[in-house]
Amino acid sequence: MPAPAAAVVEAYLASLAASFRTLGDDAWGLSVEAAGDALHIGLALRRGLLRAQAPVLAAGRVTAAELLLRNRGLRLVRYTHGDDGTVWVEGDLPPEAVSPKRLDELLGSLVAAATVARERAVGGRPEGA
Repeated sequence: MPAPAAAVVEAYLASLAASFRTLGDDAWGLSVEAAGDALHIGLALRRGLLRAQAPVLAAGRVTAAELLLRNRGLRLVRYTHGDDGTVWVEGDLPPEAVSPKRLDELLGSLVAAATVARERAVGGRPEGA
């Protein structure tokens, strides 16, 4: 029987060189670099899925049309807008699919998408995102 998703996530995060923290039951935070700045990724088991998400750019740094176009080329993750216009990258896995390999693919895709968005943003590098 496969290990519960939370145990797989904990073991995977502990194996990384990056800084991570446990934020509560079935929730974690991970900080890595993307395009020269910190990317703060949240992971949580909620509503039957493992969600990974990170704020990438402040409002106004990229158009919604460009994000929709970029979403077409993404795998496992997508760009979204918060209510305040902040650009996020989000991705989900069903708990039964959570494995070290799939977590690596999900987080790698998330960081790659964040890096591309930041590098192509209007005005160059992000401010505080």
